[in-house]
Amino acid sequence: MGLTFGDGPLSPRPPQTVNYDVDGPAHKLFMQPFPRRVRAEFAGRTVLDTRRGVLLHETAILPQLYVPEEDLDTAAFEPTDHTTHCPFKGDATYRSLKVGERAVPNALWAYPEPIATAPWLAGYAALYWSAADAWYDEDEPVVGHLTDPYHRVDARRSSRHVRVLAGDTLVAETRAPLLVSETGLPNRFYLSPDDVVVPTEPTATRTVCSYKGEASYWSVRLPDGRVLTDAAWGYPQPLAEAGALTGRLSFLHDDLRVLVDGEPA
Repeated sequence: MGLTFGDGPLSPRPPQTVNYDVDGPAHKLFMQPFPRRVRAEFAGRTVLDTRRGVLLHETAILPQLYVPEEDLDTAAFEPTDHTTHCPFKGDATYRSLKVGERAVPNALWAYPEPIATAPWLAGYAALYWSAADAWYDEDEPVVGHLTDPYHRVDARRSSRHVRVLAGDTLVAETRAPLLVSETGLPNRFYLSPDDVVVPTEPTATRTVCSYKGEASYWSVRLPDGRVLTDAAWGYPQPLAEAGALTGRLSFLHDDLRVLVDGEPA
């Protein structure tokens, strides 16, 4: 969640446990250089290639990559009449992305004349993540979106006693979980499949985490015949930074309780 969500200093509700005040508007902007090369491809063509990108951190919004106009393939973008107004940045103009027969309307935006409090936006443009077919951080494919340098995912081996219950029915139990702490989120405990004592069934559900990879989901079948859909998830092939999660499962469902050393997780 980084700087702009949860209890981050630029979030809508910054923490009270500080010895300073964050002076300024309720909606805050913070731009900083992104230190690596980023490319975007569309219809087999590189339409964005930058070593000078910046991340704009904005209250309650995921960091957005902005790049110098010179780092765009200008032939792939066509101006449109669409405009929007942001009270914190100014009036945005838009361009459509078009290569051959393929087009994405209003895929790129910029602030040619930003307001006086954000003059550093001039000369930069931003492309919607969903507009491109593929993004690359250096030569690594980007999963979801660029990672926030202020967001961490830490996996630690633990000896805590973790029990997963459906009512009084034991679903899983371990004294060797993997504890995953992720910025702005509650701790999650990942268990070995050998710790699960009821049948699990894979589902078609998939989600993507830019820090962990693509998650698969499983339903849990209880002894009384009930099936709790998508009650467990895991990362069969996590990103390299989250390799410790390989093959493990975590549980979350309205009909499940996760107890850690006898207390609700």
